[in-house]
Amino acid sequence: MNTAHIPKIELHLHLEGAAPPAFIRGLAAEKGMDLSRIFTGDGGYAYRDFPHFLNVYEAATSVLTGPEEFARLTTAVLQESAAHGVIYTEAFLSPDFCGGGDLGAWREYLAAIREAAAQAEARDGIILRGIVTAIRHLGPDRAKPAALCAAETAGDFITGFGIAGDEMTGKLKEFTWSFDMAREAGLQITAHGGEWGGAASVWDAVKDLNVARIGHGVQAIEDPALVAHLAETGVVLECCPGSNVVLGVFPDWGSHPIEKLRAAGVKVTVSTDDPPFFHTTMTDEYDRLAETFGWDSGIFAEITKTALEAAFCDAATRETLTKKLELTP
Repeated sequence: MNTAHIPKIELHLHLEGAAPPAFIRGLAAEKGMDLSRIFTGDGGYAYRDFPHFLNVYEAATSVLTGPEEFARLTTAVLQESAAHGVIYTEAFLSPDFCGGGDLGAWREYLAAIREAAAQAEARDGIILRGIVTAIRHLGPDRAKPAALCAAETAGDFITGFGIAGDEMTGKLKEFTWSFDMAREAGLQITAHGGEWGGAASVWDAVKDLNVARIGHGVQAIEDPALVAHLAETGVVLECCPGSNVVLGVFPDWGSHPIEKLRAAGVKVTVSTDDPPFFHTTMTDEYDRLAETFGWDSGIFAEITKTALEAAFCDAATRETLTKKLELTP
């Protein structure tokens, strides 16, 4: 099945994590920085395991030191996404990477990202919205400035708030202050869970943060009661199968529970997470799902409809996307 032409909606993409390796190498060379240690011989990102992945990720983002670099990054990422049929994407944006949590600096970074996104939309038709993201392993105190940045810039572009990073650090309930601030500002809520912390971490996201969506969430399969709860309440999972397989959350595609979750009535979507780190694209994800689970155009249409309904965007944007999907052969 050729899935490259299928219009796609992606809800789980880390902007910095989507940086093409060639882009990071080029930027490092411009600045005279030696980042050779984070690349493989063939030019990809090199890491051993998830903790080392986080270290390499932060090293790669160290070259992104100003709004202009983030504008260039946004252009590169959206161009790559559009090439794989993505018509709408939501990217996790961290004020910790964009000005160190300072609100004034964050506004400058955000303006640059928005301008690049507008140009990409005019050029390729792809629409970007931002989810401000706290970094879990930096602790709840560091999450508060991120929440303030999110609340102060909430609107038609910044539409959500979430948390990423090391899932095994701390408890989600320690971050409720930040999530309450974001929710009061009208932002919709997601949180990473069920990638490393088991079904318990998904329960934490549901009970402690009252999320609309969960980043990954696939370890929910370990708890039938949780699967039933997700199906009943309609909490949406932002599944990233390729990421899970490469990082060893599951040993292979056949072991990934996305189809079992879908068959059980859980709302699932498909995303790439940090695509160049995991040697994937949205086309690759769709191709492997078709090959492994026999997903056909009908199931992909169902997945797209779920993603459209779960998107953190306003009614006008959703209407625009609906028209695009209806007009696509």
